[in-house]
Amino acid sequence: MTLWENITLAFKGGGGSLRPPLGRSYIGTYGGAALSGDAPFSYEGRVREAYVENAIAQRAVRIVAEGVGGAPLLPVEDKLAALLDGAGAGQSLLETVAAHLLLHGNAYVQVIAGDEEPGELYALRPDRITVEPDAKGWPVAYAYRAGEHRTRFAAQDAMGRPAIIHLKGFHPTDDHYGLGCLGAAAKAVAVHNAAARWNKAILDNAARPSGALVYDPGAEGSALTGEQFDRLKAEMDASFAGAGNAGRPMLLEGGLKWQSMSMTPADMDFVALKEAAAREIALAFGVPPMLLGLPGDNSYANYREANRALWRLTILPLAGKILDGLSRALAAWWPDVKLAVDRDQIPALSEDRERLWKQVCEADFLSPEEKRAMLGV
Repeated sequence: MTLWENITLAFKGGGGSLRPPLGRSYIGTYGGAALSGDAPFSYEGRVREAYVENAIAQRAVRIVAEGVGGAPLLPVEDKLAALLDGAGAGQSLLETVAAHLLLHGNAYVQVIAGDEEPGELYALRPDRITVEPDAKGWPVAYAYRAGEHRTRFAAQDAMGRPAIIHLKGFHPTDDHYGLGCLGAAAKAVAVHNAAARWNKAILDNAARPSGALVYDPGAEGSALTGEQFDRLKAEMDASFAGAGNAGRPMLLEGGLKWQSMSMTPADMDFVALKEAAAREIALAFGVPPMLLGLPGDNSYANYREANRALWRLTILPLAGKILDGLSRALAAWWPDVKLAVDRDQIPALSEDRERLWKQVCEADFLSPEEKRAMLGV
């Protein structure tokens, strides 16, 4: 038996499939996908820290997701256009899918069957989905768990049409689950949130340490008892600490004197730390920092150039991944479907289109028909 026959037989595995068997995936606490950091992973906790409590991460995700959801598409059939324009639970389908891919790395779209064609496309929460592989490791079903309720969706129906459309980002070490941007941005989000809490704590304490109480034992050399120290500390916390007590005069007993303390400007300068963390968050989600109002990053000539880079490098590739995945799945109902973004209708890329038109029009060696074909007319 030749080497090629041995390889082919190994790939078939006795089941007639040329695909090699996949390895088992780690089933984590949020749908199997693994974030960077130490286990156990908490996707809900990471999302709360990044999207709910961090303005930079939330704005970065919304800029990209809303850009994908609002991108103009090439004309398609009315029924198909109605599916893509539909909103599940009040959320735009494409915008929701894009946000899931950014945060979780996986997006699951349920195909709700109609009479002959899909009646609705609904984006499921990815942290509730678990992929069920067969003996060779290939996905055969998707388990959706909400509380105590568990629903099992077969990967395909009896006619071979998909019941769940699984879109995922590239993950180099996982066969079934994709990798999102949240894990890469988690440390920067933690630093940014910690700096914000530190600054708030400083402001709550009148922008300086409260100071120190110095006990003068006098000639006797006696010290405060444990009970006296605890009572004094409790009175300080209750009556003189916090922003509400800022500037309040103190009444000290004999043997005590107040020594004020202050912080240097370098100690209070957490602005640079927060800006560095914010730029790292923007980098993880593929948004130019200039678009988030972050100073110090003038890598682009102007706001227009940064907006063009956002569309070229982040929004269009993500939209292309989503639309290509939907096109392959919906080909079971519309064989000739081709979902794509209409770049001619994107205002941020109008200068590129204008430059192309000018170059083609000035090409005297091209015929009018060739020029029209190059311009897609």
